Amino acid sequence: MPEVDLDFPRAWVEFVNPEDDTEVLRCDLTWLTSSYTCIFGNGCAGIYADAPDVGCCTLGAHFADEADEERVAGYVDLLDDQLWQLKPQGRGVARSDWVEVDDDGERKTLTIEVDGQRACVFQNRPGFAPGEGADGTGAGCALHALAFVLGKHPLETKPDVCWQLPIRRTFRDVERPDGTTYTEVSIGEYDRRGWGPGGHDLDWYCTGNTEAHVAVEPVYLTSAAELVALVGQGAYDELARHCEAHLRQRSALALHPADPGPGS
Repeated sequence: MPEVDLDFPRAWVEFVNPEDDTEVLRCDLTWLTSSYTCIFGNGCAGIYADAPDVGCCTLGAHFADEADEERVAGYVDLLDDQLWQLKPQGRGVARSDWVEVDDDGERKTLTIEVDGQRACVFQNRPGFAPGEGADGTGAGCALHALAFVLGKHPLETKPDVCWQLPIRRTFRDVERPDGTTYTEVSIGEYDRRGWGPGGHDLDWYCTGNTEAHVAVEPVYLTSAAELVALVGQGAYDELARHCEAHLRQRSALALHPADPGPGS
C-alpha cells in the first residue's frame, strides 16, 4: 500500500502551556487523533528490505545526551541472558559491548549483524526463546522487555529517541511583532524527514502507511505517557481536550457533511 503524501493537509492547534507561559504548544491534531500503532511483529516490513525482522531498529539509537546514556546503562546492568539474546557470555558487560561512536562522533547503541540483518545490539532476533518467567520477551527490544519484567513503562528503560518515536518534538524561538518572544514546542509525526536526508531512501515506513493505522484508540491516548513526558501533565491535559474536540467535530462533519450547494 503506498504511503500518503508527506504534505497532505493537516489540522493544527496552538495554545500556551498552562504550566509555563513562555511556551506555546503547536500540535498536529491530524496525527495525534489518528489510529496509528506500532505493528512490529504484526506486519512491519522494516525500514530496509534486507532487514525485515528488525523494524526501525536497524540503525541503532543515538543518545540525547550523557544523562540519557547513563540512565540506560543502569538498566543494561539488569539485563540477563533470558532477556538479552546478544548479551556477552562469560564476563561482565562493558560499555563498548553496547555503545559505539558514529562517523560524526556521536554516541549511539552498537549495531551488530545476525543472520545477515544488522540492527541494534539490544534487538532480540526472531527465534529467541526466553527462559521461564521472562514474560513479554522474545523477538524485539531487550530493554523494552525489561520494562515489563520490572513493572515499568518502556520510556524509563529505553534511549530517549526510541520511546519518543514516532512522536517528534521540536523547539523554535519565536519573536512576536511587539518584540516579545516565546518558545514554540511542536508535537507531530516523526515522518521520513525526521531521519534526515536518508529518510527518503527508507524502503518502507510505518507512520504514513494505512497498514499501521489500525489502533482502536487514537495516538494521544495510546501514547499518553510519552506525551506527558514530552510536554508535562498540564499541557497534555489541554492537548487531550483539543484532541477530543477535534474528534467530535470530525464526527459531526461525517454525519452532516456541508451542503454542496445548488446544482451539485
